[in-house]
This record gives sequence, structure tokens and C-alpha cells, in this order.
Amino acid sequence: MTSPLDEKLKNSVLSGRTASVLEKSLNLLTVGDLLTHYPRRYARRGELTALAELELDSSVTIVAEVLQVQERPMKNRKGSIVEVKISDGSGILILTFFNQGWRAQQLRPGMRGIFAGKVGEYRGIRQLAHPDYELFADAPEVVASAAMSYALEPIPIYPATSTVTSWQLQSAIRTVLDTLPTLDDPVPLAVRAERGLLNFSKAIELVHRPEKDADWQSARRSLRFQEAFVLQAALLQQRMLLRSTAATPRLPGTLATGFDAAMPFTLTGDQTTVGEEIAVDMAKTTPMNRLLQGEVGSGKTLVALRAMLAVADTGGQSALLAPTEVLAAQHLRSIVATLGPDLAARLRPTLLTGQMSVPERRKAMLAAVSGSASIVIGTHALLSESVAFFDLGLVVVDEQHRFGVEQREALRQKGEVPPHVLVLTATPIPRTVAMTVFGDLDISTIAELPSGRIPIKSFVVPRANKRLYGRVWERVAEEVATGRQAFVVCPAIDAAVPEPADAPAGTVDGAASGTSASRGGSLTLTAQLSAKAAAKEAAKQAAAEAALFAAEQAKGDAETPSTHPATVAEVTEGLRHHPLLANARIASLHGRMPSEQKDAVMRSFAAGQIDVLVATTVIEVGVDVPNASAMVILDADRFGVSQLHQLRGRVGRGSVPGICLMVTGADEESLALERVQAVASTLDGFELAQKDLELRREGDVLSTIQSGGRSSLRLLRVATDGELIGEAREAAGEILDTDPMLADHTPLREALLRRLDESEATFLAKN
Repeated sequence: MTSPLDEKLKNSVLSGRTASVLEKSLNLLTVGDLLTHYPRRYARRGELTALAELELDSSVTIVAEVLQVQERPMKNRKGSIVEVKISDGSGILILTFFNQGWRAQQLRPGMRGIFAGKVGEYRGIRQLAHPDYELFADAPEVVASAAMSYALEPIPIYPATSTVTSWQLQSAIRTVLDTLPTLDDPVPLAVRAERGLLNFSKAIELVHRPEKDADWQSARRSLRFQEAFVLQAALLQQRMLLRSTAATPRLPGTLATGFDAAMPFTLTGDQTTVGEEIAVDMAKTTPMNRLLQGEVGSGKTLVALRAMLAVADTGGQSALLAPTEVLAAQHLRSIVATLGPDLAARLRPTLLTGQMSVPERRKAMLAAVSGSASIVIGTHALLSESVAFFDLGLVVVDEQHRFGVEQREALRQKGEVPPHVLVLTATPIPRTVAMTVFGDLDISTIAELPSGRIPIKSFVVPRANKRLYGRVWERVAEEVATGRQAFVVCPAIDAAVPEPADAPAGTVDGAASGTSASRGGSLTLTAQLSAKAAAKEAAKQAAAEAALFAAEQAKGDAETPSTHPATVAEVTEGLRHHPLLANARIASLHGRMPSEQKDAVMRSFAAGQIDVLVATTVIEVGVDVPNASAMVILDADRFGVSQLHQLRGRVGRGSVPGICLMVTGADEESLALERVQAVASTLDGFELAQKDLELRREGDVLSTIQSGGRSSLRLLRVATDGELIGEAREAAGEILDTDPMLADHTPLREALLRRLDESEATFLAKN
């Protein structure tokens, strides 16, 4: 049965011209699109105001009597002006209408009514230009009552464009509502009754045509719950469908148990717990679909490696997908070192990236397809149609937000039997985001850091403060003098080329790196949750400005650096000439460097052969150099909350204390400065993840866009509606437990089809 919401606007009661304008301006195609284009706020015509109390530029509503009406020609142009003098008994106000002579016939002396508009002034006389009004011919007491009702009635204000005003939208919606039949409600009656919610038709009516504030408030509450309910039903149903497919159980054997027995350190409690959750999942005949979130340096990759060993014990292979070549190469080195020579020789961890030579690629592909490589680590090159596996049992997606849906699905499809999937992210995810963006995944959390870590001290350094800015380089020199190492991060490579702070896989290494760990410490990986909004902003700003770093540093003075973004090229040169760092070994690293050169620099820094590494955000993820103790982030206001948290996590990873100095030129009370101060105020990634969500717009939770852009959510707000989302998820789960295909819940089934367009349904099916 076709719902009235599916009717095309061009076939509805609206005129063809109106439907065309709505489609072109706001992409509103159906009746459902129009009716779910909800008001962004509600205004009033203003409290009833006495003429003697009028304030300039204020919106007012006045009950008054027409005293005089005059129409006269304009002096300097064609046309006429109608001037209407009104009074409430305490003062006089002029109403003006341009080229609307018919107003003189409608407004006649002696008439009373309500007049609403914005107070202006012309030649010292207060006036309302083109006000709204409503005339009354009833008894005075009726007029007064109607006036109060008119003044207090909420006016819906819609998201509009330059070609479609809020008033035009209101008119179109009212026209549609006048002929709209009763709507089927996707939220079952029992669920609504338990929560005191309005039915769908009533909620739609009152959200657009409220008579009092309580009307639209109850309507929005009902519609917000419905939105959460339909979304959670879609996610939970997809999870059920996924669990109905078959997978090969992967049980740990001699390889996994031998590795655990030989580990020279003890797993943290969280690592043990999560490892057990993964083992239980992988022992089932249905595929695991699990998200592993954890703090920077919490040892997520070690947990993933133990899962890979369980797959190898059953003769299967694991694929680790990393976003950049730097990170993939460091994963390889870390895994080989962690396995040890004997186990590494048996499992043959193999690297496959796009910049490898043809013979190297051919050799790696042969190892994958023959099954001789039990662990294959690579970038987007793994997704090539020419890459095949002998028995792909586990897919590990590192920094999941850097890969599109199609890329992840392409790797999963390389398994003859659906492989188990483990998705990693290093920035803790707020519960509300987990229930929306990742609602079809089971979630594990590692919040506990390995013992012996010393908390990092973080400071915000105003760039305009010459003394404090000069102290930044003194601190770097002090760390180097003690034999430690430092990072200096810049938002741009050189004056002409910024480095995107969050480049996707297969492009410039916008944020990359790997892990350099040994058997004596946990493997780590960092990733960030949906920082693309801030990253794109940073890249856009950096591209728009010519970069110039303080050449005065070469002279050793303390001049405040330029307001342009710092660049790797000029910062490196400036530090090499800085008197305090004259003997320091300084190198640079960025995404435009050849893979071999990037790898060589990373190896040298990890080996202690470089004292100060000046880099873009290629060092944001996975770099594990225990001797690195200082992190300087120049133009910190150009980075997002989670990105700053990841960068800070590059230091303080050993037994030496870490310090992070965030240099910023952001204005006081600006959002950019608030981001930096939020990071400096806490080391708690869960707290920062929530703060990050509050500072950003929600991303489209049902598309490949996972951050900051236009959201498909209408009324639901991930940052504030956590309790509601949880309640809706529980209610949807109870229904799906007894009716997984929604055969007895037709309105909900149809709502899912309406809510999810083809691309969104594909996203849910493949995520």
C-alpha cells in the first residue's frame, strides 16, 4: 500500500511551479519530504505592546484603531504610498505600504485590529512598514481575546533559501495538511501509550500548526522518538540479518596459546576481557561484526593480533587494512617484532601497497592467494580485483572512518565464506554515536592503559605572548639536552601546499603512521572519530593562506610568528638555525615524500638518530617512540578535538614524562580556542569524544559521510538525545525479537523503506 507521504509534490495539491521550486531549492520531492522539513524554531508576533512603549527595531504586536488613511504618490519614483495612522489611546503609530493602493480600501477609519511588525523610524516618526494585521468587527471583549490569542500563537520558522522563504514553506505545508489523510504510525500503539506520545498524524499537524507552545513541544517529542525508533529498528534488523549468514568458526590453537605463553608482559584487564569477547564471537558459525574502541596507547592492535593467530590456527588468513603506506609498513614491522623470529617465519606477515614495485607486488599477491601468508597487511591496494586470498577468515579495518563503505565491502567480499570483521578506532566513541553510527555492531572498549604510563602535561600557548612562545623552544631544547626527542607538528607542508589533516586512503598521507613496538610493550594504533569537519576546515584555511613561519627564529629572537599557518619547510629551516637547537639533529616528514624516504625517516627517529621531527599529521597515528617526550603543535586551533588528542598521544608512551604544548593564535571566546582548551583540560578520551560531538555538527549517520556535514537526522540530536535513543533501541529490539521481518508491523516496515534510500540501505548492508 502506497503511503500518502510517498506522493510526489508535482502530483499533489500544490501547483507545479511551487513543487518545482521546492525541488530545486531544497530537494523536497515528496509529501513526506515536505512534511518532515520541520520548523527550526518558533516565533511569536510579540507580546501586546503599548504604543508609548515601542522600542526601535523590536518586533511588536499592537491592538489599535485606524484613525486616518492617506494615499499619496512617491516624489522621486513611480508608485504610491499608503500611510495609515493608528492609535491605542496612548500614542500614535504610522503604518506604511508601498505600491499597495488596495490597502486604502481595506483599512478604513474606525476599524480595530491587531497589527504586527518590526518598529522602524522615518524622520523621527515611529512606523511599521508592511506589517501583518488582522481586523475585527466583533465586540470589544471578543477583539481583546482574539488579540491575545493571535499575539501568543507560535509562528513556525522554517529552514529556507533565497528563493523559498519561510512563509512560502508554511503556506505550502498548510495546503498539503488540509487534504492529508490519516497517516499510519510506525510506532506501535502500545509503545506510544506507554510513553504518552501523539500519533503520527496529530504530531505532524501540531508541529506545523501549533496554537500554543505545548502543541509543538509535544509534537516534536513524539516525532523525535519516532525518528530514533525507526533508525534503531533499521540498525538492529540489519544486525539480525548479518547474524543469519554462515561463517567458519575460528578457535585458538597452538599458535595462539603459544604466543600468549611467551608474552613477556601481562595483558591489561580490558585487553583480556575484550580478547574473550572476540574469541566467543569467532567461535560461532555466524560472522563477528565488532567495533573495538580504545584510548590512545591502550593496546588494541595487540588484541587484534591475537585474533589473527586464532584464524591462523584454523588454516585461515587475516587481512589488516590501513589507510596509508606509512602506517601499513609500520604495522608490518611491529607485528613481525611482536611475533618474534620463529612465529613470524611461520606466519609470513606480508605487506601489499600501491607504491611497491611490480615484482614485489606480484610476490605479495602470490603469498596471499596461495595461503602461504597468514597475515596480509596493506592499504587500498588490498582492495584491487587482482588481489585474492586462499581462505580469508578475518578482516581488520584500522581507522575505519578513513575508508568508504565500498572499500570495506570489497575486502570482505574476498572471503569465500563471510569473514569475521573487527573494526578499530582509537578515539572513544560517545554512547549515543555508538548506538547510531555503529548501531549494527557489537562494541568492545579498552579504557585501561598499560601500567607505568606517566600522565602527559598539556599547555595552551598563546602565540601573541612572546615570552611564552619563546619558552616553547626552550622546553624542546631542554628535552633534547636530556637525550629525549620531540615532535613539532605543522598544518601545512610548504607555503603552497597544505597537508589535509584527514586525507582518505590512497591519497596524500594526511594522517598516517604505524607502530614501532617490541615484545616488551603493547602494540598501539590510534584513529579518530569523525574529525573530517575540522580537518576539511583546517585544509581549506591552510590552502587559502600563504604560509610563513618566523624567520626571526634563525636570529634567536622572540618575535611573535606570523598569523599564517606554520609549514614543515620553514619551521624545519627556522629550527635548524635556532641558537638553542644548533646541535640538534632535525628532520622533516610529510605525505608528499616518497614511501622509502618516509620509512627511512621514521626508522631513524625510532632508533634515536633524530632529535626533533618536524612533520604534518602523518605522525598522528601509530608512532610509538617511548623516548619521545615533547609534542609541539603549531596552529593547534586548526585541528579538531580528537586530532589534537591523537597527536598528544605520540608522547609519554614510555617511562619518561610527556609534555604537549599547543600553540594557538585563536581569538578569545572563539570555538577554535575552546577546542584547544578542551583538549588541554583533560586526558580522558571519552570526555573529549563527547565534547567533540557537542562542538561539531552530527554527520549523516546513514551514509558514507561520517562526520560534520549535512545530517540526515531531522529532529534527533546525537549529542543530547542519548537517553531517548537508548529507550527507542530497547523498544525496537523487543519488537524485532518477536517479529524480525516485521510481518506484523507493516507501518514500521514501510517506514524503514521510506527512511532508507538505496544508498543508505547499501550502507547498512555493508557497514
